[in-house]
Amino acid sequence: MKTKKYILYIIIIIMALSLAACKKAETPKVSFDGYIAEWQKNDFTAMYKRLSAESKKNISEKDFVDRYKNIYEGINVNKLSVKPTYPEKFSADKDNKVHFPFAVTMDSIAGPIQFTSEVTLVQEKEGKTKKWNIIWNEKMIFPQLEAGDKVKYEKDNFKAKRGEIKDRNGKGLAVNGMTIGVDTGKIQGDKTAFEKQVADILGAVPDQIHKQISVSWAKPGVFVPIAAISKNDIDRLNKLIAIKGVTTQEKGQRAYPYNEAAAHLIGYVGSITPEELEKVKDQGYTKDDLIGKNGLEKVFEKKLKGENGAIVYTTDSKGNKKQTLAQKLPKNGEDITLTIDIDMQQALYTQLNGEPGTAVSVHPVTGEVLAMVSSPAYNPNLFLMGLTDKQWGDLNNNPKKPLTNRFEASFAPGSTFKPVTAAIGLKTSKLDPNKAVNITGKSWQKDSSWGKYSVTRVDESVSNVDLSTALIHSDNIYFAQAALAIGKEDFAKGAADFGIGEKIPFVYPLKASQLTSGTSLDKDIQLADSGYGQAQVSMNPLQLALIYGSLVNGGYVPSPILDMKDKAQNPTIWKDKVISKENSDIIVKDLVQVIENPSGTGHQAQIPGKTIAGKTGTAEIKQSQDDTNGKENGWFVAFDVNNPHLVVLMMIEDVKNKGGSHYAVPKVQAVMQQFLK
Repeated sequence: MKTKKYILYIIIIIMALSLAACKKAETPKVSFDGYIAEWQKNDFTAMYKRLSAESKKNISEKDFVDRYKNIYEGINVNKLSVKPTYPEKFSADKDNKVHFPFAVTMDSIAGPIQFTSEVTLVQEKEGKTKKWNIIWNEKMIFPQLEAGDKVKYEKDNFKAKRGEIKDRNGKGLAVNGMTIGVDTGKIQGDKTAFEKQVADILGAVPDQIHKQISVSWAKPGVFVPIAAISKNDIDRLNKLIAIKGVTTQEKGQRAYPYNEAAAHLIGYVGSITPEELEKVKDQGYTKDDLIGKNGLEKVFEKKLKGENGAIVYTTDSKGNKKQTLAQKLPKNGEDITLTIDIDMQQALYTQLNGEPGTAVSVHPVTGEVLAMVSSPAYNPNLFLMGLTDKQWGDLNNNPKKPLTNRFEASFAPGSTFKPVTAAIGLKTSKLDPNKAVNITGKSWQKDSSWGKYSVTRVDESVSNVDLSTALIHSDNIYFAQAALAIGKEDFAKGAADFGIGEKIPFVYPLKASQLTSGTSLDKDIQLADSGYGQAQVSMNPLQLALIYGSLVNGGYVPSPILDMKDKAQNPTIWKDKVISKENSDIIVKDLVQVIENPSGTGHQAQIPGKTIAGKTGTAEIKQSQDDTNGKENGWFVAFDVNNPHLVVLMMIEDVKNKGGSHYAVPKVQAVMQQFLK
């Protein structure tokens, strides 16, 4: 019995060994499948281990790995696919070799490459086992390759032109300008004086120019790019070209002709960072590309970028071109024409005169955005040249915050919100425009539950206050009482009808306006203060301008548009029927008096021959009612009543000792007078 068990054990062991041998037995398919898996992972070292003994004599492991690596990395091979066509049954020839075809597809810097070839495997003994090894030659990389041939690519002559950004009249806001460069071998006289002269013309600092022309490769006869300017900037071009050592190239870099005036709107481009490249590497970007960093350069990046082309080809050992493997022609980026009027943009920026603030202008009927200004700003051309540490420090530490984009933010609107309260009150029938409310004194509170808190007004000379009087004199108490009469729910719903609290449907991302930072108006004090644009009310400047547009366009808030391609025969409406004609006529008539009445807070905005309506607003930014050190932001919104194609809004920060909102009135008036001719 023991003998039979012993024999059974022996049989089991033999069978196990046989099965193990079967599992280890390599076929040509197993070998080439492994080679393919390593090939698709770019594991060239593992691939080399599968080569035949004869192949290894012809090329070292280092040369094999370097050959593949240099070619694949150079032409940016990706999405590699290898598909062999195996025979139904492998049959070795008299030399113990098998042959079968395979097809390769891959993407490259110059587009797709595909080819078919044939592989030969030979069975060779390695130790006690037999393996099917690949007989390798250059043609397994590309069939066109011979020993000594090289694979090269060119892309400099295949670069796509970045699309340009233009204003509504075709004026370039972001252009592919002339490249300004320096040949250090042609500089005459003192180098320091040269750097200062060039810097002064470019609006840079001498250290910036010095840094750029001091790179190791800046040798005599070499073009060292330092900046780009618009081809239309003839005056500066002539001044630069007149300096010995300065030269130009037609091959343009990005240039921003309007400098600070459009900086936050247009933005700028810069070299792509490794982090950015990781996010967009599947979109045709390489480490050498530029990418929009902010502003519309970033917003419209996909449209502006275009697609670079390239050519991949083989050369012989002497560098003579042999065959093209792939070629992709460049596809230039799309030019974008904005609804912006750069002359108005410049005029508003000039009026702000470096003060921290913002200004926007819109067409109230179509929703076209005519200007979006943030002040102070920076010169985007300097970012292209490379900011010095001092320049960056000056921008970053400037108390006026020139790097902050104010038109994308939201702010307490102060009394410019009062027409919204009036519109809600009229719609809900909780406000009678003709009823005079008896208001005495400078302050008022609902009852003793408010404790020490009260609503205050600036002008206490008027006691019988109706809607017109309240708007002319900007009476906070009247609108606080109106908001309380409307009630929390109707007030919140009325604000929502104007889109307050919603994302603004605009290509440029903007912060949404809000009535409250919470979910509801919690207390009567908050509701009362909201009635005149304080408490937690926060308005984006563009949205507030669009809301004023509803007063003269028939009662809708248009969707703002920035790309002229979006301009349609009929305007796109964001919020429809927000105010009836009857109610808008009432409010507009009163807003006209804000300008025409000598007591009106916007009286300085009068324009001879024009009927201008508008509203001032002084928003208090303070910690409590007793805070005497708080700041004030001054607002003014105005529009032409009889020719409703222009609404202009300006907000200037910290106007407490400059006349409050009155500080903004003549600035808006000057721009409107210029553009309402």
